[in-house]
Amino acid sequence: MIADFDARRAVTLSARGTRPPTAIVESADAERAGSGKLAARVARRIERDIVAAGWPVGQALGSEAELRARYGVSRAVLREAIRLLEHHQVAAMRRGPAGGLVVRAPDAGAATSAMVVYLEFVGSTIEHLLAARLVIEPLAVGLAAERITEAGISTLRAALADEAAAGPGRNVAVRDQLHLTIAELSGNPALRLFVDVLLRLTWRYARETLDDPPPEAGSALAEAHQAHQAMVHAVVSGDAARAEMHAARHLESIRDHVLEHSPDPKGQRPRWTMPAAGHTQDQKLAEVVAQRILSEITGGGWPIGSVIGSEAALLERFEVSRAVLREAVRLLEYHSVARMRRGPGGGLVVAEPDPSASIEAMALYLDYQGIEIDHLRVVREAVELDCVQRVASRVDDAEVAGRLRGLTRPGGAADGVNGVHPGPGGDRQHYRMHLEMAEQAGNPVLALFLRILLTLWARQQNDGPGADPADTTTGLAHDGIVDALLRGDRDLARHRMRRHLDALTRWWQ
Repeated sequence: MIADFDARRAVTLSARGTRPPTAIVESADAERAGSGKLAARVARRIERDIVAAGWPVGQALGSEAELRARYGVSRAVLREAIRLLEHHQVAAMRRGPAGGLVVRAPDAGAATSAMVVYLEFVGSTIEHLLAARLVIEPLAVGLAAERITEAGISTLRAALADEAAAGPGRNVAVRDQLHLTIAELSGNPALRLFVDVLLRLTWRYARETLDDPPPEAGSALAEAHQAHQAMVHAVVSGDAARAEMHAARHLESIRDHVLEHSPDPKGQRPRWTMPAAGHTQDQKLAEVVAQRILSEITGGGWPIGSVIGSEAALLERFEVSRAVLREAVRLLEYHSVARMRRGPGGGLVVAEPDPSASIEAMALYLDYQGIEIDHLRVVREAVELDCVQRVASRVDDAEVAGRLRGLTRPGGAADGVNGVHPGPGGDRQHYRMHLEMAEQAGNPVLALFLRILLTLWARQQNDGPGADPADTTTGLAHDGIVDALLRGDRDLARHRMRRHLDALTRWWQ
């Protein structure tokens, strides 16, 4: 079992001529956060080995004893790592004589749930979500129009027909399905998954208003269906520009409707919806408990450092066994939502959130989906250009301007930026400017999306020609972008960012 896996992994790496992929873009404090625990590190090592071996679904990686020897850990650490692998739906332990840790084919559930956990915890608002949708969804619609087939046309028309036939109580969910169908037809795994996350979060917000809809809700649903019809007609005819226009207008209409009827859209956060009583085979009891605790944290406004309760108090509150509660706590620790503090005055403590678990879960799923550099390029360009636009509108803020100035090198300016041509060499400092730009854009949703895209970009480099362009040329490009922003020239800043990203893509190819 494990020998076969090692042999297959070695062949794959030899063919690629590189080391196993790693998650490059992670939070600086990941090691001291819950995701930096030994079990989480072991889980990440196993996940990366699976990716490097070509994701051999159905193959056993080895027995528990073999895996302990391979990764040099105790039984307790390995079993905790396996629980995380099962949570990510990457692998599952099969018991019995022919058992072992078996590679699974993942679905989007683990990746999207990890992102939803993080984005809810950091306070993403409905305005953030709708702004991100305006960046992502028109792009997906345009790509769907460019690559639509007759089979895709049938699928899209069927989704539109389902929406027309749905009753009022199902309209929101069915409308979401049409958006997902279009994202699927874009052929871009990253877009499909980002749209899924955005719709899930938007739906969580919408649930709060559906119980008491405004009088004009019926007409709004009719207008939404008309907008969907226009989008579908444009996609089917292959008119990408018209499809994008209809998608943007539709999303702007949704945004305007929300701004009109929400008392505080800038501060309105999607509510963590409580799971139904009991649990399904796909959602273990520990995951249900973890969700309920997360609901208390987000809904109750617990500040970082607050003690939610001792282990004994939590056992009594949730009426579960100690084993179930401890597994739930491990999941919360893995997502850096909370940590268990031992000793007098201890208990489950609210922790500072960290996106590493979300990034890793998303990167794993997209690795399995066979995401390519061209998929990443189109989404990365859309997100980064939007971030530049947002930073330009905030550059009068002294803190934002100060952070931008901190990105420039002494004497760095825009000279020669337009003539930059990437060469060999370079290092991972390249990502610092891009991540800081996303943070200063003020939208945590887009910032997380960019972290995921850059992590996958770095992984793709392991299969490509090597590192990004040399630090000197990259630094010049970064200096030029920042210089244009500080001078208030947003058009020039967008131009330079676009040329910089084009140069990175040409170098990779």
